[in-house]
Amino acid sequence: MRVAFLCLGVMGAPMAGHLVRAGYRVSVYNRSAAAREAWLSLHPDSGSWAGATPAEAVAGAEFVMVCTGRDADLREIALGEGGAFDAMEPGSVFVDHTTVSAELARELASEAESRGFGWLDAPVSGGQVGAESGQLTIMVGGDEGTYQRAAPVLDVYAKKHLWMGPAGSGQLSKMVNQICIAGLVQALAEGLHFAKRSGLDADRVVEVIRHGAAQSWQMDNRASTMLAGEFDFGFAVDWMRKDLGIALAEAQRCGADLALTAAVDARYAEVQAQGGGRWDTSSLIALLER
Repeated sequence: MRVAFLCLGVMGAPMAGHLVRAGYRVSVYNRSAAAREAWLSLHPDSGSWAGATPAEAVAGAEFVMVCTGRDADLREIALGEGGAFDAMEPGSVFVDHTTVSAELARELASEAESRGFGWLDAPVSGGQVGAESGQLTIMVGGDEGTYQRAAPVLDVYAKKHLWMGPAGSGQLSKMVNQICIAGLVQALAEGLHFAKRSGLDADRVVEVIRHGAAQSWQMDNRASTMLAGEFDFGFAVDWMRKDLGIALAEAQRCGADLALTAAVDARYAEVQAQGGGRWDTSSLIALLER
């Protein structure tokens, strides 16, 4: 089966690599020719090849996967000059792993349907580590039958994927994910800050409470680096603010009260103002430790 993977960043490159190792014939595209060639050099003798445009890469592919940055990037890849949609064949499936607005997901789903191919909005959670280990979580919106067709491909780099409803539902579910993470990271930052200020050994506090009801992925994976003041890795604040902006805009449309999310977003804006836009989201603690 031919699969195309568009955009070979820190997420896309390892995801596409898993597809090669699973035996799929993979064609790729990335705006940077150097990135395309670097990826191909990691997979010699695989039969993989790169297109100079999205259209070149997707020609003849049964599934087209993309993991890019923002709404504008996805729109350009799908509908721009040399875009993927112009070259996709009837019956093929476009799977978008980008975190974008539900509005754009619905728009592109409608456009895909009018052209005779399938659409799935399938944002991921798990970050670079999850992409590299093939342990991502994927929330999927679109036609359920189309999802069932794509499921074996998603199995290659996901530990869990689930159909959430019609087009846009995957993006809405990812918004829930980011809302929850934002609150958890702020709470963890304040808890660790309190432990230190109160004279406790914060590492020992984490060691005991991580086995109780306070346990979370953030605590297991970020508490030690937060205490060490290390943030030059992981999911960047810039990207988190993009995601929270999408969630807050959607909340305005549907009338949801996201007071805590808005407050944490404002804290991330402070981190950006201090030059920490590329720091990991756990850098919220830096504001408390000033």
